[in-house]
Amino acid sequence: MSEYVTYLTFFVLAAFLGYSVITKIPATLHTPLMSGSNAITGITLVGAVVVAGSGETTIATVLGFLAVVMATVNVVGGYLVSHYMLSDFHGGGE
Repeated sequence: MSEYVTYLTFFVLAAFLGYSVITKIPATLHTPLMSGSNAITGITLVGAVVVAGSGETTIATVLGFLAVVMATVNVVGGYLVSHYMLSDFHGGGE
């Protein structure tokens, strides 16, 4: 039972920390920092895949899968926002 509490604690703390960090970044800095956060999220995604595929416990697999889904959404969203912002700099009325 204690390992379930440990996994859940890490998951909740990571979610809270991520939310706290993102909400404290000013809107003017959010997009330039997106490429850096995509690299960090890529590392998080690899870790989440390792945890989800470990198969040690059911809760680890479920939380790992949720982490994979959330990290994937974050990476894809980050690249879409970056692409959208970079398209503004191409100019020429495209």
